[in-house]
Amino acid sequence: MSPIHEFSRRAFLRRTGMAAALGAIGARPTLAGAQGLPASGSGQTFDFDEIYDRRGSESIKWDRPIEGVEAEIEVGMGIADMDFRAAPCITDALARRCEHENWGYLARPESYTQAIVDWNQRRYGLEIDPDTIELTSGVHSGLIAALRSLSPPGSSVLMNTPTYDGFYNFELRYSRTVAEESEMQIVDGRYQVDWDDFERRASRANVFLLCNPQNPTGNCWSEEDLLRMGEICLRRRVIVLADEIHCDFVTAGNRYTPFASLPDREIVGNSLTFKSTSKSFSLAAMKAAWYFSTNPDLLERVRSNTRVDLSTLGMEANRAALIEGDDWLDQLLPYIDANHDFVERYLRENIPAIKYTKAQGTYLAWLDVSELSERVGAREMAERENGTAESAVTAEEIMQRWFGNNAGVYLNPGSAYGTGGAGHMRMNLATSRLLIRKALDNIGTAVAAA
Repeated sequence: MSPIHEFSRRAFLRRTGMAAALGAIGARPTLAGAQGLPASGSGQTFDFDEIYDRRGSESIKWDRPIEGVEAEIEVGMGIADMDFRAAPCITDALARRCEHENWGYLARPESYTQAIVDWNQRRYGLEIDPDTIELTSGVHSGLIAALRSLSPPGSSVLMNTPTYDGFYNFELRYSRTVAEESEMQIVDGRYQVDWDDFERRASRANVFLLCNPQNPTGNCWSEEDLLRMGEICLRRRVIVLADEIHCDFVTAGNRYTPFASLPDREIVGNSLTFKSTSKSFSLAAMKAAWYFSTNPDLLERVRSNTRVDLSTLGMEANRAALIEGDDWLDQLLPYIDANHDFVERYLRENIPAIKYTKAQGTYLAWLDVSELSERVGAREMAERENGTAESAVTAEEIMQRWFGNNAGVYLNPGSAYGTGGAGHMRMNLATSRLLIRKALDNIGTAVAAA
Protein backbone atom coordinates (compact mmCIF):
# COMPACT_ATOMS: atom_id res chain seq x y z
CA MET A 1 0.00 0.00 0.00
CA SER A 2 1.40 3.36 -0.98
CA PRO A 3 1.99 5.79 1.89
CA ILE A 4 -0.42 8.60 2.63
CA HIS A 5 1.10 11.88 1.49
CA GLU A 6 1.78 14.31 4.30
CA PHE A 7 -0.42 17.32 3.70
CA SER A 8 1.43 20.36 2.40
CA ARG A 9 -0.86 23.08 1.14
CA ARG A 10 1.79 25.10 -0.65
CA ALA A 11 3.35 22.04 -2.28
CA PHE A 12 -0.06 20.87 -3.46
CA LEU A 13 -0.88 24.27 -4.90
CA ARG A 14 2.42 24.30 -6.76
CA ARG A 15 1.74 20.84 -8.19
CA THR A 16 -1.69 21.89 -9.43
CA GLY A 17 -0.64 25.29 -10.74
CA MET A 18 -2.47 27.17 -8.00
CA ALA A 19 0.34 28.86 -6.11
CA ALA A 20 -0.86 32.29 -7.21
CA ALA A 21 -4.25 31.56 -5.74
CA LEU A 22 -2.80 31.03 -2.28
CA GLY A 23 -2.03 34.67 -1.76
CA ALA A 24 -5.23 35.89 -3.34
CA ILE A 25 -7.62 33.46 -1.69
CA GLY A 26 -5.95 31.25 0.88
CA ALA A 27 -4.63 34.12 3.02
CA ARG A 28 -8.04 35.69 3.64
CA PRO A 29 -10.17 34.82 6.68
CA THR A 30 -11.99 31.52 6.39
CA LEU A 31 -15.22 31.72 4.44
CA ALA A 32 -17.28 30.49 7.37
CA GLY A 33 -15.97 33.30 9.53
CA ALA A 34 -16.41 35.87 6.76
CA GLN A 35 -20.08 34.93 6.45
CA GLY A 36 -20.69 35.76 10.09
CA LEU A 37 -21.92 32.31 11.03
CA PRO A 38 -22.73 31.69 14.69
CA ALA A 39 -19.76 30.59 16.71
CA SER A 40 -19.65 26.87 17.37
CA GLY A 41 -20.23 25.54 20.87
CA SER A 42 -16.48 24.97 21.16
CA GLY A 43 -15.72 28.43 19.82
CA GLN A 44 -14.01 26.84 16.84
CA THR A 45 -14.26 28.06 13.26
CA PHE A 46 -13.57 25.47 10.56
CA ASP A 47 -11.56 26.24 7.44
CA PHE A 48 -13.20 24.46 4.52
CA ASP A 49 -10.97 26.32 2.06
CA GLU A 50 -8.07 24.17 3.23
CA ILE A 51 -6.93 21.77 0.51
CA TYR A 52 -6.60 18.43 2.24
CA ASP A 53 -4.48 16.11 0.11
CA ARG A 54 -6.07 12.63 -0.06
CA ARG A 55 -3.89 11.21 -2.82
CA GLY A 56 -2.05 8.02 -1.97
CA SER A 57 -4.65 7.02 0.64
CA GLU A 58 -6.38 4.48 -1.65
CA SER A 59 -9.15 7.02 -2.17
CA ILE A 60 -11.57 5.96 -4.92
CA LYS A 61 -12.17 9.61 -5.71
CA TRP A 62 -8.49 10.53 -6.10
CA ASP A 63 -6.51 7.32 -6.64
CA ARG A 64 -8.68 5.08 -8.82
CA PRO A 65 -7.63 5.28 -12.49
CA ILE A 66 -10.18 5.98 -15.21
CA GLU A 67 -10.10 3.60 -18.15
CA GLY A 68 -8.83 5.43 -21.21
CA VAL A 69 -7.45 8.41 -19.26
CA GLU A 70 -3.68 8.80 -19.46
CA ALA A 71 -3.39 12.30 -17.99
CA GLU A 72 -2.91 12.92 -14.27
CA ILE A 73 -6.17 13.66 -12.47
CA GLU A 74 -5.66 17.04 -10.83
CA VAL A 75 -9.12 17.33 -9.28
CA GLY A 76 -11.20 14.30 -8.27
CA MET A 77 -14.91 15.18 -8.45
CA GLY A 78 -16.46 11.75 -8.84
CA ILE A 79 -17.71 9.46 -6.08
CA ALA A 80 -19.84 11.14 -3.42
CA ASP A 81 -17.59 11.68 -0.44
CA MET A 82 -16.06 14.91 0.88
CA ASP A 83 -12.47 16.17 0.85
CA PHE A 84 -12.55 18.03 4.17
CA ARG A 85 -10.86 17.00 7.38
CA ALA A 86 -13.25 15.05 9.58
CA ALA A 87 -15.14 16.94 12.26
CA PRO A 88 -12.77 17.13 15.27
CA CYS A 89 -15.32 15.47 17.54
CA ILE A 90 -15.02 12.32 15.39
CA THR A 91 -11.23 12.24 15.46
CA ASP A 92 -11.25 12.86 19.22
CA ALA A 93 -13.75 10.06 19.86
CA LEU A 94 -11.72 7.59 17.79
CA ALA A 95 -8.51 8.58 19.59
CA ARG A 96 -10.13 8.09 23.00
CA ARG A 97 -11.41 4.65 22.05
CA CYS A 98 -8.02 3.61 20.68
CA GLU A 99 -6.51 4.33 24.08
CA HIS A 100 -8.33 1.22 25.27
CA GLU A 101 -6.13 -1.35 23.59
CA ASN A 102 -8.56 -4.23 23.33
CA TRP A 103 -10.85 -5.02 20.41
CA GLY A 104 -13.03 -7.87 21.64
CA TYR A 105 -16.74 -8.26 20.99
CA LEU A 106 -18.74 -5.12 21.65
CA ALA A 107 -22.44 -4.81 22.43
CA ARG A 108 -24.32 -2.28 20.32
CA PRO A 109 -24.61 0.68 22.70
CA GLU A 110 -28.08 2.05 23.41
CA SER A 111 -26.54 5.53 23.37
CA TYR A 112 -25.87 5.13 19.63
CA THR A 113 -29.52 4.40 18.89
CA GLN A 114 -30.58 7.28 21.15
CA ALA A 115 -28.19 9.58 19.28
CA ILE A 116 -29.99 8.67 16.03
CA VAL A 117 -33.35 9.47 17.63
CA ASP A 118 -32.10 12.78 19.06
CA TRP A 119 -30.45 13.89 15.79
CA ASN A 120 -33.63 13.40 13.76
CA GLN A 121 -35.76 15.14 16.38
CA ARG A 122 -33.32 18.01 16.84
CA ARG A 123 -32.66 18.66 13.16
CA TYR A 124 -36.04 17.88 11.60
CA GLY A 125 -38.63 17.50 14.35
CA LEU A 126 -38.99 13.84 13.34
CA GLU A 127 -40.00 11.56 16.20
CA ILE A 128 -38.67 7.99 15.85
CA ASP A 129 -39.41 5.19 18.26
CA PRO A 130 -35.97 3.77 19.14
CA ASP A 131 -37.43 0.24 19.14
CA THR A 132 -38.17 0.64 15.41
CA ILE A 133 -34.56 1.42 14.46
CA GLU A 134 -32.51 -1.36 12.90
CA LEU A 135 -28.77 -0.81 12.56
CA THR A 136 -27.01 -1.84 9.35
CA SER A 137 -23.51 -1.52 7.93
CA GLY A 138 -24.74 0.79 5.18
CA VAL A 139 -27.80 2.09 3.37
CA HIS A 140 -26.97 -0.33 0.55
CA SER A 141 -27.14 -3.37 2.81
CA GLY A 142 -30.40 -2.19 4.34
CA LEU A 143 -32.03 -1.57 0.97
CA ILE A 144 -30.84 -4.92 -0.37
CA ALA A 145 -32.34 -6.66 2.67
CA ALA A 146 -35.61 -4.81 2.02
CA LEU A 147 -35.69 -5.77 -1.65
CA ARG A 148 -34.97 -9.40 -0.84
CA SER A 149 -37.84 -9.34 1.64
CA LEU A 150 -40.40 -7.43 -0.40
CA SER A 151 -39.59 -7.85 -4.10
CA PRO A 152 -39.01 -11.38 -5.44
CA PRO A 153 -36.22 -12.00 -7.99
CA GLY A 154 -37.32 -10.88 -11.43
CA SER A 155 -39.91 -8.42 -10.12
CA SER A 156 -39.89 -4.72 -11.02
CA VAL A 157 -38.58 -1.89 -8.87
CA LEU A 158 -39.95 1.58 -9.61
CA MET A 159 -37.46 4.49 -9.78
CA ASN A 160 -37.62 8.12 -10.89
CA THR A 161 -34.76 8.53 -13.35
CA PRO A 162 -32.11 9.72 -13.68
CA THR A 163 -31.35 8.30 -10.25
CA TYR A 164 -28.48 7.09 -8.11
CA ASP A 165 -26.25 4.72 -10.09
CA GLY A 166 -25.70 2.55 -7.01
CA PHE A 167 -29.31 1.39 -7.24
CA TYR A 168 -28.37 -0.41 -10.46
CA ASN A 169 -24.94 -1.61 -9.31
CA PHE A 170 -25.93 -2.88 -5.88
CA GLU A 171 -29.63 -2.92 -4.98
CA LEU A 172 -30.97 -4.37 -8.24
CA ARG A 173 -27.96 -6.56 -8.86
CA TYR A 174 -27.90 -8.29 -5.47
CA SER A 175 -31.67 -8.63 -5.18
CA ARG A 176 -31.93 -9.85 -8.80
CA THR A 177 -34.74 -7.40 -9.49
CA VAL A 178 -35.45 -5.31 -12.59
CA ALA A 179 -35.57 -1.52 -13.00
CA GLU A 180 -38.93 0.05 -13.85
CA GLU A 181 -37.66 3.48 -14.90
CA SER A 182 -40.02 6.45 -14.87
CA GLU A 183 -38.04 9.15 -16.63
CA MET A 184 -38.57 12.62 -15.23
CA GLN A 185 -39.31 15.70 -17.32
CA ILE A 186 -37.16 18.83 -17.36
CA VAL A 187 -39.13 22.08 -16.97
CA ASP A 188 -37.13 25.34 -16.86
CA GLY A 189 -34.01 23.40 -15.91
CA ARG A 190 -35.71 21.59 -13.02
CA TYR A 191 -36.70 17.90 -12.97
CA GLN A 192 -40.33 16.99 -12.37
CA VAL A 193 -42.12 13.66 -12.03
CA ASP A 194 -44.10 12.52 -15.09
CA TRP A 195 -47.15 11.56 -13.05
CA ASP A 196 -48.99 9.64 -15.75
CA ASP A 197 -45.89 7.58 -16.47
CA PHE A 198 -45.18 7.12 -12.76
CA GLU A 199 -48.64 5.71 -12.10
CA ARG A 200 -48.53 3.47 -15.15
CA ARG A 201 -45.21 1.99 -14.11
CA ALA A 202 -46.25 1.71 -10.45
CA SER A 203 -48.86 -0.82 -11.55
CA ARG A 204 -46.00 -3.14 -12.60
CA ALA A 205 -43.82 -2.81 -9.48
CA ASN A 206 -43.65 -4.21 -5.95
CA VAL A 207 -41.35 -1.54 -4.51
CA PHE A 208 -40.50 2.12 -5.18
CA LEU A 209 -36.90 3.23 -4.55
CA LEU A 210 -37.28 6.89 -3.59
CA CYS A 211 -34.17 9.08 -3.51
CA ASN A 212 -34.90 12.07 -1.24
CA PRO A 213 -33.18 14.44 -1.92
CA GLN A 214 -32.67 13.12 -5.43
CA ASN A 215 -29.20 12.04 -6.51
CA PRO A 216 -28.03 13.18 -9.08
CA THR A 217 -30.60 15.85 -10.02
CA GLY A 218 -30.63 17.60 -6.64
CA ASN A 219 -34.42 17.70 -6.23
CA CYS A 220 -35.71 18.28 -2.70
CA TRP A 221 -39.16 16.76 -3.00
CA SER A 222 -41.98 18.89 -1.60
CA GLU A 223 -44.55 17.50 0.81
CA GLU A 224 -47.07 17.67 -2.02
CA ASP A 225 -44.83 15.63 -4.33
CA LEU A 226 -44.11 13.03 -1.65
CA LEU A 227 -47.79 12.69 -0.74
CA ARG A 228 -48.69 12.20 -4.40
CA MET A 229 -45.99 9.55 -4.86
CA GLY A 230 -47.04 7.90 -1.61
CA GLU A 231 -50.74 7.90 -2.49
CA ILE A 232 -50.09 6.27 -5.88
CA CYS A 233 -47.84 3.67 -4.28
CA LEU A 234 -50.36 2.92 -1.53
CA ARG A 235 -53.18 2.53 -4.02
CA ARG A 236 -51.05 0.35 -6.30
CA ARG A 237 -49.70 -1.70 -3.36
CA VAL A 238 -46.13 -0.58 -3.96
CA ILE A 239 -43.96 -0.28 -0.85
CA VAL A 240 -41.84 2.89 -0.58
CA LEU A 241 -38.17 2.51 0.34
CA ALA A 242 -36.98 6.06 1.06
CA ASP A 243 -33.21 6.52 0.70
CA GLU A 244 -32.59 9.82 2.53
CA ILE A 245 -28.83 9.63 2.88
CA HIS A 246 -28.29 13.15 1.42
CA CYS A 247 -30.97 14.77 3.60
CA ASP A 248 -28.65 17.01 5.60
CA PHE A 249 -27.54 18.92 2.47
CA VAL A 250 -30.17 21.44 1.36
CA THR A 251 -29.39 24.70 -0.43
CA ALA A 252 -30.75 28.13 0.51
CA GLY A 253 -34.50 28.57 0.12
CA ASN A 254 -35.22 24.84 -0.03
CA ARG A 255 -36.40 22.27 2.50
CA TYR A 256 -35.96 18.57 3.10
CA THR A 257 -39.19 16.79 3.98
CA PRO A 258 -38.69 13.36 5.59
CA PHE A 259 -41.06 10.82 4.04
CA ALA A 260 -41.78 9.60 7.56
CA SER A 261 -43.01 13.09 8.52
CA LEU A 262 -45.90 13.16 6.02
CA PRO A 263 -49.29 13.94 7.58
CA ASP A 264 -50.97 10.83 6.12
CA ARG A 265 -50.10 8.02 8.53
CA GLU A 266 -51.35 5.34 6.13
CA ILE A 267 -48.90 6.52 3.47
CA VAL A 268 -46.07 6.64 6.03
CA GLY A 269 -46.97 3.13 7.19
CA ASN A 270 -46.39 1.87 3.65
CA SER A 271 -42.71 2.81 3.84
CA LEU A 272 -39.31 2.27 5.36
CA THR A 273 -36.68 5.01 5.63
CA PHE A 274 -32.92 4.44 5.28
CA LYS A 275 -30.36 6.92 6.62
CA SER A 276 -26.71 7.30 7.61
CA THR A 277 -24.11 9.89 8.54
CA SER A 278 -21.85 8.67 5.73
CA LYS A 279 -22.61 11.69 3.51
CA SER A 280 -23.17 14.32 6.22
CA PHE A 281 -19.84 13.61 7.91
CA SER A 282 -18.05 11.66 5.14
CA LEU A 283 -17.97 8.44 7.14
CA ALA A 284 -18.55 5.95 4.31
CA ALA A 285 -15.51 3.89 5.34
CA MET A 286 -16.92 3.48 8.87
CA LYS A 287 -19.80 1.29 7.63
CA ALA A 288 -22.75 2.25 9.81
CA ALA A 289 -26.34 3.16 8.91
CA TRP A 290 -29.91 2.48 10.01
CA TYR A 291 -33.48 2.06 8.84
CA PHE A 292 -36.86 2.44 10.55
CA SER A 293 -40.60 2.25 9.92
CA THR A 294 -43.89 2.76 11.73
CA ASN A 295 -45.11 -0.51 10.20
CA PRO A 296 -44.13 -3.47 12.44
CA ASP A 297 -44.96 -6.02 9.74
CA LEU A 298 -42.60 -4.40 7.22
CA LEU A 299 -39.90 -4.11 9.88
CA GLU A 300 -40.16 -7.75 10.81
CA ARG A 301 -40.02 -8.90 7.20
CA VAL A 302 -36.92 -6.83 6.43
CA ARG A 303 -35.21 -7.66 9.72
CA SER A 304 -35.43 -11.34 8.78
CA ASN A 305 -33.02 -10.64 5.91
CA THR A 306 -30.78 -8.16 7.72
CA ARG A 307 -27.37 -9.49 8.68
CA VAL A 308 -24.94 -6.87 9.91
CA ASP A 309 -21.49 -6.70 11.47
CA LEU A 310 -20.79 -3.27 12.94
CA SER A 311 -17.29 -2.21 13.93
CA THR A 312 -16.46 -0.58 17.25
CA LEU A 313 -14.80 2.37 15.58
CA GLY A 314 -17.67 2.80 13.14
CA MET A 315 -20.16 3.14 15.97
CA GLU A 316 -17.86 5.45 17.92
CA ALA A 317 -17.39 7.74 14.91
CA ASN A 318 -21.09 7.86 14.09
CA ARG A 319 -22.18 8.40 17.69
CA ALA A 320 -19.74 11.31 18.05
CA ALA A 321 -20.97 12.91 14.83
CA LEU A 322 -24.62 12.64 15.86
CA ILE A 323 -24.06 13.96 19.39
CA GLU A 324 -21.36 16.59 18.86
CA GLY A 325 -21.21 17.32 15.13
CA ASP A 326 -23.87 20.02 14.73
CA ASP A 327 -21.44 22.96 14.87
CA TRP A 328 -19.16 21.50 12.21
CA LEU A 329 -22.05 20.66 9.88
CA ASP A 330 -23.77 24.00 10.44
CA GLN A 331 -20.63 25.78 9.24
CA LEU A 332 -20.16 23.38 6.32
CA LEU A 333 -23.66 23.76 4.84
CA PRO A 334 -23.38 27.43 3.77
CA TYR A 335 -19.94 26.69 2.34
CA ILE A 336 -21.40 23.92 0.16
CA ASP A 337 -24.30 26.19 -0.78
CA ALA A 338 -21.85 28.87 -1.91
CA ASN A 339 -19.97 26.24 -3.94
CA HIS A 340 -23.19 25.57 -5.87
CA ASP A 341 -23.62 29.30 -6.49
CA PHE A 342 -20.02 29.62 -7.63
CA VAL A 343 -20.27 26.78 -10.15
CA GLU A 344 -23.59 27.96 -11.56
CA ARG A 345 -22.27 31.50 -12.02
CA TYR A 346 -18.86 30.44 -13.38
CA LEU A 347 -20.35 28.16 -16.03
CA ARG A 348 -22.93 30.72 -17.10
CA GLU A 349 -20.31 33.47 -17.47
CA ASN A 350 -17.33 31.49 -18.77
CA ILE A 351 -18.36 28.09 -20.19
CA PRO A 352 -21.87 28.47 -21.67
CA ALA A 353 -21.44 25.16 -23.51
CA ILE A 354 -22.02 23.50 -20.11
CA LYS A 355 -25.32 24.23 -18.37
CA TYR A 356 -26.08 23.95 -14.66
CA THR A 357 -29.18 24.82 -12.64
CA LYS A 358 -28.35 25.01 -8.95
CA ALA A 359 -29.39 21.89 -7.05
CA GLN A 360 -31.98 22.15 -4.29
CA GLY A 361 -30.15 19.53 -2.26
CA THR A 362 -27.05 17.28 -2.06
CA TYR A 363 -23.48 18.48 -2.69
CA LEU A 364 -23.67 17.28 -6.30
CA ALA A 365 -23.95 19.27 -9.52
CA TRP A 366 -25.77 17.68 -12.48
CA LEU A 367 -24.15 19.22 -15.54
CA ASP A 368 -25.74 19.34 -18.98
CA VAL A 369 -22.81 18.72 -21.36
CA SER A 370 -24.89 17.79 -24.41
CA GLU A 371 -23.70 20.80 -26.43
CA LEU A 372 -20.06 20.14 -25.60
CA SER A 373 -20.50 16.41 -26.26
CA GLU A 374 -21.76 17.17 -29.75
CA ARG A 375 -18.90 19.58 -30.36
CA VAL A 376 -16.24 16.99 -29.53
CA GLY A 377 -18.07 14.19 -31.39
CA ALA A 378 -18.57 11.94 -28.37
CA ARG A 379 -21.47 10.00 -29.86
CA GLU A 380 -19.56 9.26 -33.06
CA MET A 381 -16.50 8.16 -31.08
CA ALA A 382 -18.65 5.84 -28.99
CA GLU A 383 -20.21 4.33 -32.11
CA ARG A 384 -16.81 3.69 -33.67
CA GLU A 385 -15.50 2.12 -30.49
CA ASN A 386 -18.60 -0.05 -30.10
CA GLY A 387 -18.07 -1.35 -33.61
CA THR A 388 -14.75 -2.90 -32.61
CA ALA A 389 -15.25 -3.79 -28.93
CA GLU A 390 -17.22 -6.48 -27.12
CA SER A 391 -18.61 -4.13 -24.45
CA ALA A 392 -20.62 -1.03 -25.26
CA VAL A 393 -19.39 2.44 -24.33
CA THR A 394 -21.65 5.49 -24.02
CA ALA A 395 -21.08 9.03 -25.22
CA GLU A 396 -20.97 10.08 -21.55
CA GLU A 397 -18.15 7.63 -20.86
CA ILE A 398 -16.32 9.17 -23.80
CA MET A 399 -16.87 12.55 -22.16
CA GLN A 400 -15.52 11.23 -18.85
CA ARG A 401 -12.31 10.37 -20.68
CA TRP A 402 -12.36 13.74 -22.44
CA PHE A 403 -12.58 15.68 -19.18
CA GLY A 404 -9.85 13.51 -17.67
CA ASN A 405 -7.41 13.74 -20.56
CA ASN A 406 -8.02 17.38 -21.47
CA ALA A 407 -8.77 19.00 -18.11
CA GLY A 408 -7.41 16.57 -15.51
CA VAL A 409 -10.86 16.42 -13.88
CA TYR A 410 -12.64 13.25 -12.77
CA LEU A 411 -16.44 13.39 -13.30
CA ASN A 412 -19.11 10.69 -13.31
CA PRO A 413 -20.84 9.86 -16.64
CA GLY A 414 -24.56 10.61 -16.72
CA SER A 415 -25.42 7.40 -18.56
CA ALA A 416 -24.75 5.48 -15.32
CA TYR A 417 -27.84 7.07 -13.75
CA GLY A 418 -30.42 5.43 -15.96
CA THR A 419 -32.82 6.84 -18.54
CA GLY A 420 -32.56 10.61 -18.75
CA GLY A 421 -28.85 10.61 -17.91
CA ALA A 422 -27.67 11.06 -21.50
CA GLY A 423 -25.81 14.30 -22.16
CA HIS A 424 -24.97 14.84 -18.49
CA MET A 425 -22.07 14.48 -16.05
CA ARG A 426 -22.15 14.53 -12.25
CA MET A 427 -19.70 16.80 -10.40
CA ASN A 428 -19.02 16.52 -6.65
CA LEU A 429 -18.77 19.97 -5.01
CA ALA A 430 -17.84 18.82 -1.49
CA THR A 431 -14.31 20.15 -1.68
CA SER A 432 -12.31 23.33 -1.28
CA ARG A 433 -13.47 26.14 -3.55
CA LEU A 434 -9.85 26.55 -4.57
CA LEU A 435 -10.02 23.10 -6.17
CA ILE A 436 -13.39 23.81 -7.76
CA ARG A 437 -11.92 26.96 -9.30
CA LYS A 438 -8.93 24.97 -10.53
CA ALA A 439 -11.20 22.33 -12.09
CA LEU A 440 -13.40 24.91 -13.83
CA ASP A 441 -10.39 26.85 -15.11
CA ASN A 442 -8.99 23.62 -16.56
CA ILE A 443 -12.32 22.73 -18.14
CA GLY A 444 -12.69 26.23 -19.57
CA THR A 445 -9.25 25.99 -21.21
CA ALA A 446 -10.09 22.55 -22.63
CA VAL A 447 -13.45 23.69 -23.98
CA ALA A 448 -11.90 26.74 -25.62
CA ALA A 449 -9.45 24.47 -27.46
CA ALA A 450 -12.11 21.95 -28.53
